[in-house]
Amino acid sequence: MSIQFPDFSKAKVLVVGDVMLDRYFHGDIHRISPEAPVPVARIVKKEDRLGGASNVAFNISSLGAHVKLLGLVGNDSASERIKLCLTNTKIAHDILQDEQGTTITKIRVLKQQQLLRLDFEDGFADEAKQ
Repeated sequence: MSIQFPDFSKAKVLVVGDVMLDRYFHGDIHRISPEAPVPVARIVKKEDRLGGASNVAFNISSLGAHVKLLGLVGNDSASERIKLCLTNTKIAHDILQDEQGTTITKIRVLKQQQLLRLDFEDGFADEAKQ
């Protein structure tokens, strides 16, 4: 059985929202920490993916639509990584940068399943949102 998707090649979609970076750390766990009863993950693979509104833009673009992404990021390495991912996936974007803000970043630590998620989202100044 195959699924027939509609032709999105003529669709133009504007995505506006929270632009974020999803970081995945894949690890092996072989011991428990002596400091606290928690597993110690030795990271063997790292990957960055577009998150939030940028993930929505990526998914729509994957269907063949012409997408433009509007959003706000901070002045940090995460924002540079997002811009690189958007350029590599040929997603048109107008990303505003808040010089004092921090890009929303979600880190997931995995070993076959998600073990932990860390959220870094301080928000942006009201002036940057306008």
